[in-house]
This record gives sequence, C-alpha cells and structure tokens, in this order.
Amino acid sequence: MLSYAEENYLKAIYHLSQETGESVSTNAIADSLNTKAASVTDMIKKLSKKGVLSYQKYHGVTVSEKGEKAALQVIRKHRLWETFLVDKLKFNWDEVHEVAEQLEHINSSLLIKRLDEFLAYPKYDPHGDPIPDENGEFKAKPQIGLAELTVGSVGIILSVKDSNNSFLQYLDKIGIYLGAKVKVLDKVEFDGSSEIQIDNKKIVFISKEVADNIWVTD
Repeated sequence: MLSYAEENYLKAIYHLSQETGESVSTNAIADSLNTKAASVTDMIKKLSKKGVLSYQKYHGVTVSEKGEKAALQVIRKHRLWETFLVDKLKFNWDEVHEVAEQLEHINSSLLIKRLDEFLAYPKYDPHGDPIPDENGEFKAKPQIGLAELTVGSVGIILSVKDSNNSFLQYLDKIGIYLGAKVKVLDKVEFDGSSEIQIDNKKIVFISKEVADNIWVTD
C-alpha cells in the first residue's frame, strides 16, 4: 500500500518518464510537484524501498514494472472520476481535476470496477486522455500537436496536454472542444502563433504555447 503522498509522487514520476522516455532527475520531479529537491530525495528513498522506483545517484529515477502498474491504477481512478464528474454530475471539464486528485486515492478496487461498469467502460476521459483498464492496458489514438500542422491542414481535436483550469477556460472561450475540426489558415514566423478556423466557422488566433498543448488527428 502506498500513502496519498507516495501515490502523488509515483504518478508524477511516471508522467515525466513517459514524456521524456528517459530516467527522471530529482530537479524535474521537484519542479513538477513544486517542492524542494531534498524532499524529493527522501521520497525517492521510500519508494525505492517499496520496489516501485529504481534510483541511481547522478543517473536519475526510473519506474519499475511494479511501480508502473501502481501508477496506472491511480491514473485509471483519476480519469474515471473525471469522466463521472463531467458525464453524470455535469461538471465542466475545467472543474474536475482537483476533485479527481482527491478521489483517486480511494483504495477500493470494487468501487472502481463498479464505477467503470456504471460509466459503460469509457476509453477516454473528458480531456481526451486514454483510461487504462483494470489490467493497466490502454490504447492511445494516434495524434500530433496542433502546432505541427502546416498551413491549409485540417485536424480534429483529440485531447489537451495541459488540464490547467485557466487553459481549459480559455479553450471554452474561443470555442475549442474535443471533436472540433480546426483548419490552419496562417502561421506567423515571428512568434509561431497561428490563425485557425474552428468547424468551418469561427476564426481565431492562438499562440504557439496554446497550439503546443492541443493534440489532433490529421
């Protein structure tokens, strides 16, 4: 059994390792969790003793097979709760992350199994992220960053990389949602911003930072 804090650390380290495909540095973990490197080092030692992490000084941290299974179960719970909050309790997609952060630590496999069944076994959460099944398996849709589309290209919004409340509220404001069709009308070489058309109607300008945080299928 992992504690609330240990699950949070493990999940963060798993996400960082998936982004880079490499071992994760102590400083990267500290930045991700907004904490001190010394606190990270202490937690890494605890998690290493429990067999969910492997740590070598100066070589960073990797997630063990046992740790990956544990991290995916936390992620599964988080994404199922987000789906429940949006689909059944009518929360907005920008309101669910913090609530799900608390609910993901409920340790009842039966509850999560029943929740999955109640939701009709969803494959993706409200932000477009794949939901692991009870065996930790999932299939992500092939996707590329909106920023990678060339002028004239069309894509369908599949997911968002950043689930920050203010970012999701901004997307709502300009009319971007999962499933929306976007066409790149122009790109500004100076700052990488783009002019896009949403659903063959609304035309908006977005920064490169925004485009980098949106995933589409071309």
